[in-house]
Amino acid sequence: MSRSVVFRRVAKLELDDAISWYDEREEGLGHRFRLAISQQLERVAESPDQFAYIREPVSRAVLRRFPYSIYFLSETDRVVVLAIFHVKRSPQRLEGRC
Repeated sequence: MSRSVVFRRVAKLELDDAISWYDEREEGLGHRFRLAISQQLERVAESPDQFAYIREPVSRAVLRRFPYSIYFLSETDRVVVLAIFHVKRSPQRLEGRC
């Protein structure tokens, strides 16, 4: 059974910013990024335990095509997205969220 996916406000803003950035670089690239995020979130919602903890209880799902990771909490009936985070950003920026 698939869990619902909810975004923390800051994670939604990060997603929107990344989509806009990719759209500015190449037409349709933002859409492809959004699709990659959606596909990875489907995998997370179906089986969150397949993803490694980075610091319990926070897990990370790494995108293949784009240099981003999804940081999330797995709860009984939902997945809470904490961050959509570029891999070259300082992990210290995640402090307080994870």
